[in-house]
Amino acid sequence: MSTPAPCINFALISGHPIDRGVLGLYCGWTMSKADLDQLRLAYKKAVDEWVDAIRAEEALATPDHSMVAMEHWDAAHFTEHDAHKKATEAREAYKDGLRDANYGI
Repeated sequence: MSTPAPCINFALISGHPIDRGVLGLYCGWTMSKADLDQLRLAYKKAVDEWVDAIRAEEALATPDHSMVAMEHWDAAHFTEHDAHKKATEAREAYKDGLRDANYGI
């Protein structure tokens, strides 16, 4: 759900000097509060999953020096890496939503 944003009284992209007589207006669409809340919750969930993956990896760093233990530890690291990537993507989506809502870009 989008609501109209206030118009900005300067051109966002212009090949003309800034002291040009007429400026173009940009009227963007901003995200609704419900959409921003959904993005924020998705980000928080992704971060919680990332933290859980970090703790699971940490728990596997044990005094057991066997090859099997090392493989489990490595697998947990890959899971943590994937969870970190998802948290980063969710963070960027939330930041994009905030930019849209606050700046219309």
